[in-house]
Amino acid sequence: MSAAVKAEAVRDEDEARWAALVARDAEADGTFVFAVVTTGVYCRPSCAARRPLRKNVRFYALGREAEADGFRPCKRCRPTEMSSHQKAVLAVEAACRAIEAADRPPTLDALAAEAGMSAFHFHRLFKAHTGLTPKAYGDAARMRRASDALGAGDNVAESAFGSGFGSLSRFYDAAAERFGMAPARMRAGGEGEVIVVAQGPSALGSVSVGFTRRGVCAVKLTDTAEEGREVLAALYRHALLVDGGADFDGMLAEVIAAVEEPRQAAELPLDIRGTAFEERVWGALRAIPIGTTTTYGEIAAALGQPTAHRAVARACGANKIAVLIPCHRVIRSDGTLAGYRWGLSRKRALLAKEARPLFEEAADA
Repeated sequence: MSAAVKAEAVRDEDEARWAALVARDAEADGTFVFAVVTTGVYCRPSCAARRPLRKNVRFYALGREAEADGFRPCKRCRPTEMSSHQKAVLAVEAACRAIEAADRPPTLDALAAEAGMSAFHFHRLFKAHTGLTPKAYGDAARMRRASDALGAGDNVAESAFGSGFGSLSRFYDAAAERFGMAPARMRAGGEGEVIVVAQGPSALGSVSVGFTRRGVCAVKLTDTAEEGREVLAALYRHALLVDGGADFDGMLAEVIAAVEEPRQAAELPLDIRGTAFEERVWGALRAIPIGTTTTYGEIAAALGQPTAHRAVARACGANKIAVLIPCHRVIRSDGTLAGYRWGLSRKRALLAKEARPLFEEAADA
């Protein structure tokens, strides 16, 4: 890497850090510290002290690097200690691991006691960070375990009770709500479901689309059609996958249009299946106007859960319908591109296409 490229990378990183400092972004705590040459003090990004002038700020990856240059830790934000936000995140993550590992869901009181908090405070904190209550998170974890057991060939009773459900009726109700199919069909990996597959080329690679009777259930962007079909086959491993043929050429063309010319794409019916929170996030994604972007935090705030950005990110990652549910329009709070299942180059290209005005329409006018 040339010196010029390195210098540009450093400038970009410093600008992102400055943006986090200005926003007092608690999410950035622990990733860097900033020092102020006029005070001789270094702080965490979320420090509530008066904002310094940009020209007086230096950035360091670690506090000891700032101390080596003669700066001392701020007594207000205490950058040498864990912030309250970091402690909260660790407590919630530990609770999530405990819930996922338990044969029976831990009680709210037990989880709160382990975190060293009151049940009321822990419940509010957990929901703010995950988008779900501890009970709902436990229900989802049990359902995932049951789904895995069914897919491995266990019978319904073994899967239900082995996953922590107290009765078969509760399991059937949860399965119907979560997956839209009966447990017997889940056990066969969706056997009885018919997924029509249509594929075609685009500027971003092969587009593979799965259709059910309700609408588009999956859109995948891959390098080859063979890879796309493999992805769909793994996603619906025991469903009946059939080729759509000419009957689906029109709908396939509409999906590809959403990739090639987003502003001209028609709205298609979607078969959306997820948790209640995931579906709320996916609905928010579909409301993002073409040509604009948003952040995980902004979506969380729009849903009334401003600290649930991590849960929003997980819901974006669980999106099966690329482009039509536009998770590519979500970026990091510092303006850089967040991860994308189909590659950052495709994400960058999609955003560039959406930002481009329709010159042809302007010329016709």
